[in-house]
Amino acid sequence: MQLEVIILAAGRGTRMRSRLPKVLHPIGGRPMLAHVIDTALALEPRAVHVVHGHGAERVRAACDAPGVDWVEQDRQLGTGHAVECAMPRVQADSHVLVLYGDVPLTRPDTLGTLLGGLEDGPLALLTMEVEAPTGYGRIVRDDAGQVCRIVEEKDASPSERAITEVNTGILAARAEPLRGWLDRLDADNAQQEYLLTDVVGLAAAAGESVAGRRVADPTEVSGVNNRVQLAALERAYQLRGNRALMLAGVGMADPARVDIRGRLEHGEDVWIDVNVVIEGDCRIGPGVTVGPNCVLRDCELAAGARVESHSVVDGARVGPDCRVGPFARLRPGTRLDAGARVGNFVETKAAAIGEGSKINHLSYVGDAELGRGVNLGAGTITCNYDGHAKHRTVIGDRAFIGSDTQLVAPVVVGAGATVGAGSTITRDVGEGELALSRPRQRHVSGWRRPGERDSEA
Repeated sequence: MQLEVIILAAGRGTRMRSRLPKVLHPIGGRPMLAHVIDTALALEPRAVHVVHGHGAERVRAACDAPGVDWVEQDRQLGTGHAVECAMPRVQADSHVLVLYGDVPLTRPDTLGTLLGGLEDGPLALLTMEVEAPTGYGRIVRDDAGQVCRIVEEKDASPSERAITEVNTGILAARAEPLRGWLDRLDADNAQQEYLLTDVVGLAAAAGESVAGRRVADPTEVSGVNNRVQLAALERAYQLRGNRALMLAGVGMADPARVDIRGRLEHGEDVWIDVNVVIEGDCRIGPGVTVGPNCVLRDCELAAGARVESHSVVDGARVGPDCRVGPFARLRPGTRLDAGARVGNFVETKAAAIGEGSKINHLSYVGDAELGRGVNLGAGTITCNYDGHAKHRTVIGDRAFIGSDTQLVAPVVVGAGATVGAGSTITRDVGEGELALSRPRQRHVSGWRRPGERDSEA
């Protein structure tokens, strides 16, 4: 039997107090809906149908993926109506799994267990036990323990409200029976909506077996209705991912204070200190150390590299045994070869830093190429922008650039050349040459400060 997945993602989410459609609010740096789509695709279904409505164009643009069929719900008349909008796209011989765009942490294995419930009957639903069931639909079972209906809290009697097994909203059904149940739904309830949960009662009334599968971890089926719940799921997502990373060999000072907002590929013996944020697609080699309060984004850190505290590595490639920071910023296009050093309060952009070269203090190096063993003194700046276009600076192997130097691009400093401190270099410097461009120092004897001259008068 083929599987088709329907994801309900049409709601506005007014309690989020946001102009952003609810399903686009991020978990782990990606929209909630993107996580749900990934989970659905992991089940290798025949099709994934996403029912969307509010902010339709933004939702499609943010979450479009191969194999996703977008179904627009022009009026939000309830979950039953939303599923019904997608059913014309569903083939008769399919099993249907219904997921929600604001429930991002469900595991594929859990859904596989739920789908197994269709072996014995046409309908299966995912339930959970909670100590405080307020707000949830209650699972009502008959004397034999079979699920016979779901009652929403607003429609529940006092005895039904005391039930602690609740509905998660996630269910699976055979396509043709589901189609018939959806046709029989009505809006005679407190919400005045067509509720998908009512298919459980219709199935039970027809004598059909309804399989209930309890989920062990409630966070898997937790939804988001406000920013407090969003933050709680973000923390659950991070702890889940960080636990997996630590079991795979990544050391963390405190997994509660490391956020992975993308994909991390890592080697052995990586160490990550507190308050580190990793975004995009990052690759970290064996023996890498990342200090506290750092941001890594779309970058690569080779074996043995060390990023000291309060540094940002963004779109950069850091070679083996390099040292970065503290308080350094490597911007996109930066490449550090083996053993290079970029120190405190240094910013680089589109810069290739050769093997063993050093930029240790208070410098800006942009649109530049440094050879091997180059030393840039404190306060060195490559003046790469003339107000209209960017220009490159090229510095040869073993060149020494004195402190407080401005290199006005385009300019080339040859291999082994020396630039004296305090120079402004506007012309190329040949190999082995010494370049100086500063006024001769003058001494004035007997000079008095203005205030001192006035007092003498």
